[in-house]
Amino acid sequence: MSTYVIGDIHGCFDQFIRLLEKINYDTSNDQIILTGDLINRGPKSLAVLNYCIADSNITTVLGNHDLYLLYLMSRKESKGELKEVVESENNQKIFEWLIARPFILQIHVNATKNNFIISHAGIPEIWSVKKAQDLAQEISKALISNPSKILQSMWGNEPKSWDDTFIGNDRYRIIINYFTRMRFLDDSASLDLENTSTKASKGFKPWFNYESNCYKKMRRYYVFGHWASLKGRTNNPHFIGLDTGCVWEGELTALRLNDLKKISVKY
Repeated sequence: MSTYVIGDIHGCFDQFIRLLEKINYDTSNDQIILTGDLINRGPKSLAVLNYCIADSNITTVLGNHDLYLLYLMSRKESKGELKEVVESENNQKIFEWLIARPFILQIHVNATKNNFIISHAGIPEIWSVKKAQDLAQEISKALISNPSKILQSMWGNEPKSWDDTFIGNDRYRIIINYFTRMRFLDDSASLDLENTSTKASKGFKPWFNYESNCYKKMRRYYVFGHWASLKGRTNNPHFIGLDTGCVWEGELTALRLNDLKKISVKY
């Protein structure tokens, strides 16, 4: 049995199938975890969703584009490349499956004693893994219990930094932004959500430039997508980027957790 994490598909269904064939995906024994952003920008978002929903061994963490789809579906708005999904015959099934996906997953590989933390954009160092899991569960419960409220209030870049005293929309928005939109942070973990390049603005650094090295001692790996311009490069083997820009005619990449091997297919 192997567990694979696959980077952002963005509607690139044909490449997704080729990657599954290349890794010899065994639907009876293997597990597939996606880093979010299954849809949008690419040509076959509906096909990606239908394939994943039909296979109980495939799941995903939520990405910002997935949340955008949920927003459109909650308002019955048909727009752009997602029009086909919003208007599909099984749109309710898609909505129910997607909204139930988590913001973070933790996977232990017993054979290697490695611990993998999977989220779409990452986890800021100010949160322990336990705290991140608690906050992820909090926002998931809120999203499922009152989807219209959360999906309509999640837009915006404020507040920029975390405060334990936040309540209501501010609290929900910043939790979602850390998990699904984060790239650069300053020393107070304030988000720079405008910069999508690989070069930090003055006073900021990539979120994965942790000062602590406890992740090494605990054999912990952080696996994420979202940041296509990185092309997977973090210069730290404990932080593994898997969005290698397939939808931008790059590659679609899988990480086999059992041995940390990467496997890719070209666009």
